[in-house]
Formats: sequence, C-alpha cells, structure tokens
Amino acid sequence: MVRASVLDLLEKSLPWPLIREMDEERAFPHAAYDALAKAGFMGLFYPEEYGGTGGSHKDFTALVETLGYYYTGIAQAYMTTVIYAGMHVVKFGRPEVKAEIVPKIISGEIKLALAMSEPGTGSDVAGIKTRAVRDGDDYVLNGQKVWITCAHVADYLVVVCKTDIAAERHRGLSIFLVDAKAPGVTIRPLNMLGRRTTHANEVFLENVRISKRHMLGEENAAWKNLMHCLGVERLCLAAISAGHCAKITEYAADYAQQRIQFGQPISDFQVIQHKLVDMAIMSESARQSVWRVAELLDGGQNAVRELSMAKIICTDNNFRCADIGLQVMGGAGYSAEYDMAMFFRDSRVGPIGGGSNEIQRNVIAKQMGL
Repeated sequence: MVRASVLDLLEKSLPWPLIREMDEERAFPHAAYDALAKAGFMGLFYPEEYGGTGGSHKDFTALVETLGYYYTGIAQAYMTTVIYAGMHVVKFGRPEVKAEIVPKIISGEIKLALAMSEPGTGSDVAGIKTRAVRDGDDYVLNGQKVWITCAHVADYLVVVCKTDIAAERHRGLSIFLVDAKAPGVTIRPLNMLGRRTTHANEVFLENVRISKRHMLGEENAAWKNLMHCLGVERLCLAAISAGHCAKITEYAADYAQQRIQFGQPISDFQVIQHKLVDMAIMSESARQSVWRVAELLDGGQNAVRELSMAKIICTDNNFRCADIGLQVMGGAGYSAEYDMAMFFRDSRVGPIGGGSNEIQRNVIAKQMGL
C-alpha cells in the first residue's frame, strides 16, 4: 500500500521529464516534497505523541526504498530533513522545542539539514573544529562546515560543535538547532557530480548566537547521541540504494529488449543476458539485506554490524548496477540523452556519504572483535 500510494503521488507531483530538467537546473523538488508531507509521509517514522504515525522500521523501509526507486533526489530530500537532522530533534530536543519544530517537519512547513562534516574532518567526526562558547544563557558558534546536503533549502541546521576543547576526542561535543537565516550564517552551494537537485553546500558560522534551549541533548554528550541516530541513517541510505538498483536494472533490461543489433534485440545475446542477470542478483541481494535489518530492528535488536553490512552491500551494488547498466547501453548509456548517465552519477555518492564504506568496514571489524 505504501509503495502504490507513493508511486502514484510522485508520478503526479514529479513527472519523470521534469526530473531531467530539474537535474540540469539543480532545482530542489519542492512540489514532490510538499505532496509527501500533505499525504502524511513525513511523520511515518515519528512518535504519535508529536503528530507522527509511529511506523515500524519495515514501514519506513517500504517508503524509502520506493522513493529511491522512483528518484534518488526526492529520497535524499526526505531523509535529510526527517532522518539526518530531524531525528536529533525528536530524540534529544527539549519538550518545548519538539512541540515547536516536529509538527512543522511533519507538515512540510520547515526543512532541516545536518551540519557535521568539516574541511579537515570528514570521516573523522571526533576531530571537528567548529566551536560553541558559552556566553550567559547563549552559545556563540564559529566554524565552517562542508558537504552539507540540502543546507541551501533548510530553515534550520542541526550543527555539531566542540564545546570543551580540553576534552578527549570523542568527548566535548554538543549539538545545536540553528536558524539557517540567523545573523552570521552563510550558505554557499557546491557543484556536485550527482544528486544535483539535493546538492551539498558549504556553511560558514561567524559569531552565531544560539539560545541554550536550542541545544539538542546534554552539553558534551553529542557523540553518544550521534551514534544513537546512525542506525536509522544507515538503514535509510541502504534502502535508497536498494530501490535505485531495481530502477536501474529495469531501465537497462527495457533498453536491451528494444535495442536492435545484428538483426535482433541485444537482450537475445547471452553476454547481455548475463550482465542483466548479475544486475538483478545485486538488486535482490540489496533488497534482502535491507529488509533483514528492518526485521532485526523491529525485533528490538541493535543490529550494528548488520546495518553497516547493508549499507556496504546496497551502495556498492547500486554503483555496480549503474556501471554494468551503462556498459549494456554502450554509447547511449554514456550519453546524457538517456537516464542511465544520471543514474550512474547519482549512484556514486552512496559508498562515500553517510559514513564511507571503509568506515563501515571498521565498524564491522570492531563488532567482530578485531
């Protein structure tokens, strides 16, 4: 029911020819985002006490996988506000801040972005340099963030800062909810290879004053809170890539059945059949890994190792599917006149973003006691 509803909604609010135009123009999919909000999907995974529907991890997986299947840009738009940044508000915001912000996220009235990475600290989150200094009942923020997805359309930024420079690496971090239009906040778009409609940005913070009430969680406790939110983030990334695998495989197979060479469709040639079969295997493997993790999480399991595995499997398979699909299509795949070129570009960020797949392997190794 979720899949059918979402696909129908997106076909009306984000028709495919429009996606090609928006990709070229780097235009955020506002209409589709608003349609998802109006249909209640922004609150699917949020607690009922804040206006959500309290959906399960399987409900959430069905939604995000479908978004990734239709178009990764709208999937990324959704996860950036609802999961990447919004979960910090839902889990760690003060009651009055939750009451103010969460209903607006669910209604689509506001968008959020998570500002964590910095020029010198990508995978090394514990090494961030952005400072938040206490000044009475306020904090003053100074620093620079980079690769901040959707910051250009965000109303609020969830900013990770250092509040105790003398503390050990994984201590002394705090998180703040910052008005994206507050004095001292500057956001500069970056020209990215893929996911152009939900591109990354630089964020500069210069003497940005934030009330203590907008601290998310306790002072110096951000590391624990960040780790607490990573599970759903990785599930989201994996589900998007699993959906995208399915879309790419269908697209390449359809092309192969229509492309005539040597008097017959290229899908009649075993070499092409085997490539398409490999893509189908990778697509199904990705799906199974995501749904298995969703089942574990709904059963109350921690599933740290399985989440990292799913993120690796799905994002690696996503890019491999796009690479093979492009080869199947030959020159047409390499041409921007066909969608495969965009699929290829959009798939490449998966193994990099949300904790690179090298970092995920470090997590797994630790879980294995290595």
